[in-house]
Amino acid sequence: MQHTLRGRRRVTTGALALALLLALRPAAAGEGSPAGEAGSVLPFAIAPQPMATALLAWGKQANVQVLTASGAVANWRSAGASGFLTPDAALDELLEGTDLEREAYDAHTVVVRQRQQAGNAVPAPADPYIAFDPHSVTPLATVDVRGILADDGFKADTSRTATRTESNLTDVPQSISVVTREVIASQQAVSIGDVARYVAGVQYVDGYGGSPLFLIRGFDAGNGMTDGMPNGIARTDDLPPLIGIERVEVLRGPEAILGDASQNNNFGGSINVVMKRPQVQTVRTLTWSLGEYDGARAGLDLGGKASDDGAWTYRLVAAGQAGERTPQVHGNGRGTYLAPSLAWQGADTRVMGGLEYVDNRVPGPEHTVLLGASLSTASPYRDLPDTPDDHSTYRTTRAVFEFDHAFNDDWSFHSQGQYVRQRSDGRNWSYVAGGYGGFLLPVSRTFRYKGSYWTWQNDLRTTFSHGETTHTVLLGFDVARTHAGDSGGGSTVETLESADIDRNAQIVTTPIAFNLETGARMSGKFGSLVAPVTTVQNLGGSWQTNAGLYLQDQIALGEHWQAIAGIRLDNFDLRFHNNRTDANLSRTDRLVSPRGGLIFKPVDQASFYASYSVSHLPGSGDQFASLTPTTETLEPERFINRELGAKWDVSPALALTAAVYRLDRSNSQAPDPNDPARVVLTGAQRSTGWELGASGDVTARWQLAGGWASQRARIVSATRSGAEGATVPLVPQNTLSLWNRVQLTPTLGVGLGAVHQSRMYAAIDNAVTLPAFTRYDAGLYISLPAQSRLQVNMENLFGATYFASAQGNNNIMPGAPRTLRVSVSVGK
Repeated sequence: MQHTLRGRRRVTTGALALALLLALRPAAAGEGSPAGEAGSVLPFAIAPQPMATALLAWGKQANVQVLTASGAVANWRSAGASGFLTPDAALDELLEGTDLEREAYDAHTVVVRQRQQAGNAVPAPADPYIAFDPHSVTPLATVDVRGILADDGFKADTSRTATRTESNLTDVPQSISVVTREVIASQQAVSIGDVARYVAGVQYVDGYGGSPLFLIRGFDAGNGMTDGMPNGIARTDDLPPLIGIERVEVLRGPEAILGDASQNNNFGGSINVVMKRPQVQTVRTLTWSLGEYDGARAGLDLGGKASDDGAWTYRLVAAGQAGERTPQVHGNGRGTYLAPSLAWQGADTRVMGGLEYVDNRVPGPEHTVLLGASLSTASPYRDLPDTPDDHSTYRTTRAVFEFDHAFNDDWSFHSQGQYVRQRSDGRNWSYVAGGYGGFLLPVSRTFRYKGSYWTWQNDLRTTFSHGETTHTVLLGFDVARTHAGDSGGGSTVETLESADIDRNAQIVTTPIAFNLETGARMSGKFGSLVAPVTTVQNLGGSWQTNAGLYLQDQIALGEHWQAIAGIRLDNFDLRFHNNRTDANLSRTDRLVSPRGGLIFKPVDQASFYASYSVSHLPGSGDQFASLTPTTETLEPERFINRELGAKWDVSPALALTAAVYRLDRSNSQAPDPNDPARVVLTGAQRSTGWELGASGDVTARWQLAGGWASQRARIVSATRSGAEGATVPLVPQNTLSLWNRVQLTPTLGVGLGAVHQSRMYAAIDNAVTLPAFTRYDAGLYISLPAQSRLQVNMENLFGATYFASAQGNNNIMPGAPRTLRVSVSVGK
């Protein structure tokens, strides 16, 4: 017990406010119980910790707002609450042994205050001439029962993605960064790429206007996840606008336990996008913004009760965009987004269903080409002239559901699923080698593609104890099926007419007579040599099915030690049709992926951990989109991640993290030195490094989010893509980022951020180096009357010229120029 008598004096300042609040409260369903909540049995997992953070966790898990007078709980500690309990019972466990008591204010608000005893100070009668000051009452938190709604501030406390159970981040033996809604809003980010720039260990490797590509710890982050469910096909330019996203989670290391072990080589980690969902609290927000290159954007976010008792809740998010362009005034991008969802919460059951529709037209990415061996020879032309229709269209429809049921205090069941259908159709220009005279040849490419996938996850969870040991056991089954139209192995024909060819899945490539040095069209004579042939690639189709069974045990070993052990069994089936040979190929892999971790918590606010995990990549390759008679028989590649780390909640609002890791990829494909026609599995890659992260409130007026990552990714044994000793491309040795927001006055705030990246190679041959750069961003925030806000952000404040990414040595993506964004929002 860490209580002192100072807490009794400090509570006096808030006692009068609490007395007035309780005297004016509306009639409650039951004294001391939030109406409509008292009988609901919910899973609680609140570890022993300071009372202030324990109440925060309880409010998040119980979907109830907690009010307390300043200082009333500052010196108390809670023994925690665990198991399937009613919110009242869980709160009583938290307050047990203290002189604190609870009382309901309304259906979704509880007041925690000091119990009046003989000798305690008694507040004076209310003075009718003194106005009630609501700021004397401190709201601790208001978060949805699933823990996926708004985090208050720059710091998040919990996540259910990494373990598929709602867990404190300090209790997870893995490096995780959560970018909260408030961070996203303060930066006025417009894409996931903008969000990821300020996360340690994540490398955003694309230029202005291009599809996002992410590396985590030197490996492709793959297709990512939405609401904790793996995406069967990469979602990049068809992702929702950020007004529809609640938060972005970056999970580092292999994600086998999540069913994400066989999706596009994402063994460095994964990016999970958490969508906005129905909630009890009322949301009424209208936003409008104008960006120098983003065009005009408008968004609407509505949510709250759909029934008087709050059992039915809803969310409706809608957004539109027009006028997006490149700096060379090409593209004419636009976008439409609509996402309705509805939920019902009973005593023991919760059901949610939602739809999402995305229709985006994205300008083609700008890029330059090297006419020599260094960046000094870069072509001055980043876009072909007279190509205003150089854009791509992405249309995606997604349906999602969630189901939760508590059987009793110890057993619960969670199920969720999604069905996603994608169509894309577009045009861009690029380069191919081996053109007329051996020079690089600019080419125009058009494509049409469609695909679909569905995911179904089921978790059965139980909690039990013996002695001082508590187990939280998760038994799960999931299945995912993907139909990918892009196989990468279709036929290639040369024709002048492609209208008679099925374009449901194909790429058409047409050479262009264009002088990269002068920007002029080539002469008619030269054009006749390079332009008359159109190359058409018909893309085949592949079906992949991944079914998994997994078991996980989170163990609390007394007061200071915790452990986690898990194993996943996967059955991965790939069937592929080759349009060129009309052959049907298939392979089946049965994979075992274990992981384990040990956590030591000397105090509740800090933890040290060690973890080990193994994942596999089937021999069909990174993209799982093509299959050959050779890869049909190869054994899977293996990934082993070893990690040590520390996490420290310096205060309830500020967190520091650190991690050091080694990630090995072995059993990779390599050419046989004695027979180049054969493939052997001797290739290996190693990524090592460390990461530091910080997020939260340094003071009541200063918030920050940022990190520093140092990494080295090398080929340690020759693979098909690189020689031994080569450095993996697009992986800078050091990246530093820091975003600050400072509230200067109650109505005026400023933001300042910096991103630094050391030099990196453009391709695996390490022939071309992209130089280091530092970019600065800034923001201005003004609170206006009637719950209105004005925000101005400047990206690349000083107009730095830099190269953010590359697709090989000759296709270099420039970073965004100085970009101004202005937005106005109304509501809460």
